[in-house]
Amino acid sequence: MSLLFSPIKVGGLELRNRVVVAPMCQYSAVDGVIQPWHWQHLGALAISGAGVVIVEASGVLPEGRISPGDAGIWNEEQEAAFARLIRDTASFSDTPFGIQLAHAGRKASTHKPWIEKGGPLAPGQGAWTTYAPSAVPFTEGWHTPEALDQAGMDAIVEAFVAAAKRADRAGFQLVELHGAHGYLISEFLSPVANKRTDEFGGTLENRMRFPLRIAEAVRAAWPRSKALGMRLNGSDWVEGGITPEETAEVSARLQALGLDYVHISSGANAAGAKIPGREPGYQVAFAETVKHRCPDLTVIAVGMIAGAHQAEAILTEGKADMIALARALLDDPRWPHHAAEALDGGPDKASPWPVQYQRAAGQAWPGRALRDFAG
Repeated sequence: MSLLFSPIKVGGLELRNRVVVAPMCQYSAVDGVIQPWHWQHLGALAISGAGVVIVEASGVLPEGRISPGDAGIWNEEQEAAFARLIRDTASFSDTPFGIQLAHAGRKASTHKPWIEKGGPLAPGQGAWTTYAPSAVPFTEGWHTPEALDQAGMDAIVEAFVAAAKRADRAGFQLVELHGAHGYLISEFLSPVANKRTDEFGGTLENRMRFPLRIAEAVRAAWPRSKALGMRLNGSDWVEGGITPEETAEVSARLQALGLDYVHISSGANAAGAKIPGREPGYQVAFAETVKHRCPDLTVIAVGMIAGAHQAEAILTEGKADMIALARALLDDPRWPHHAAEALDGGPDKASPWPVQYQRAAGQAWPGRALRDFAG
């Protein structure tokens, strides 16, 4: 059996394989409540054959949303909608769901990405006050955030804990804290956004103080029988940004606090960052740096991974323990089944196809010639 389709235990969570559906914002919620779009989107991913599906970044506070269309988990109505989704999906799939808990920081209060290119909301468009480590806007023309004081940070820690408790009650089996892509936790970690001169800014030890406080508080509230992790930036892709070595140190500290995994991505902390060619697996080296520093911590690699053999090589070479996919699964929601066929000779090495779809499993048909799942 391939390593990609071998089981793995993450914290207290047993997964059938190492394929992760990465969280993908849909910007289609109403007042933070998921809608019918989410049922079809997440229901399809639940039968993809992946080991776990992580639901999109969900705000722990209203002001922590990226846009008015973001999902949220700060109130009972939102919790109930997620609980219905998980309950409904369990009738046809045993794939566990995780959720990414998030606060967008200075990148909150924006349009949906297909409106005004996702730029900041104007006052007459429902804009709200944004918060960050420092009163530094994301880029020219964006809101200037309010620098968080101690009371503000305390409230955010409490919001993450409350959201984790809601996620547990709703039936989620995994929580991922969003510490990447220039959102609040990422902003504290990165010298690009964090210009503080107090105990929360300057050295890495200071910059990670608040993120570690959130992680520790959620760890105390989240069951050990489930899985808890954090997504981190391995690089900001700008001079003076966070480095892979710093991210490895943050990961080691998270492991010491009892977190079960880290999910290594990059970018989006600086508007002018130049990513030197988004070639396949362009972020994997960051995951590898973390894995070398934390050999006993589960590390997820993500970013332009689309081929079955490419994913398998990342694992067999010891660069990561799991592979997260996003756009590849939007393009092909049966990617895990096709990858299992390419690696192990049978689509059911991922997870059983629904009986309603089995007439397509492993069958040759003209359209399949257009794809090469063994790449």
